[in-house]
Amino acid sequence: MANAAEDSSIYYVPHSGWYPIVLAAGVMLMLTGFATWLNATSAGEPGSWTQTIIGFSLVSVVLYFWFAKVVAENQQGLANAALKKSYVWGMGWFIFSEVMFFAAFFGALFYARVLAVAWLGGEGEKALTGEYLWPDFEAAWPVVNNPDPTLFPNPGESMASPGVLNWLGYLPFWNTVILLSSSVTVHFAHTAIKDENRAKLKTWLGITVLLGIIFLILQAEEYIHAYQELGLTMGSGIYGSTFFLLTGFHGFHVTLGTVILLVQFLRSLRGHFTHHDCFGFEAASWYWHFVDVVWVGLFLFVYVF
Repeated sequence: MANAAEDSSIYYVPHSGWYPIVLAAGVMLMLTGFATWLNATSAGEPGSWTQTIIGFSLVSVVLYFWFAKVVAENQQGLANAALKKSYVWGMGWFIFSEVMFFAAFFGALFYARVLAVAWLGGEGEKALTGEYLWPDFEAAWPVVNNPDPTLFPNPGESMASPGVLNWLGYLPFWNTVILLSSSVTVHFAHTAIKDENRAKLKTWLGITVLLGIIFLILQAEEYIHAYQELGLTMGSGIYGSTFFLLTGFHGFHVTLGTVILLVQFLRSLRGHFTHHDCFGFEAASWYWHFVDVVWVGLFLFVYVF
């Protein structure tokens, strides 16, 4: 294996291990456990989180040891140019898949707002469906009234923007400021690596992680406000479902990105990353910038317009 590290044309292949099979088992337990809980809840029965927690624990343990092994191999000089190139391509394709993931969600929002609402309101080639499905429907977005409040509770208000002049008291605006600021701080951390300034690297990377945590706290506060004060839930019809689907999955990605950046911060404390060897940090920063761009789209099309 030492020759593989010296010859960039040879792809380094690690020894066989237990990581893949245990990871697959953990994912299976986590997803099937979650699906079982959803089915039980929808049937009005008390569901159990035990299987999901076991699966999640297995996934977490495997990822910890697996990534620790990859980092150790890199520190030993086993990651040659061929392997590092595959890392770049792998991360690039992963982010591309995430772009397609959110493109589907934005597409669903577009369909609901531009097409379905217009049809129910009596416009377009499928206008007649509105006469049978919802005769009293008013074609306006956000849709806060529903045809059957017993099945789809009507929220009191939406999370739409109150107007630019009132943004200082608007949580989504501050979350936008926080995420855009975090893109700047992670860029400063990257610049610090290039300048071999470890103090600035730790400072700016630590600030980025802190901003990610603050964003998640504010989003939790936003959800509490939506549920308790506005009456907006997942069961509030098309607006509630698209709102929580888009913002919820983005929040999951922010959580993942914050954890990834936290790992890079802990690595920086141990002296990792140099100007010529910092792909772990670069991959984390790429992902974080992607998450920030998605939020800008969410802020514009879910909250403002």
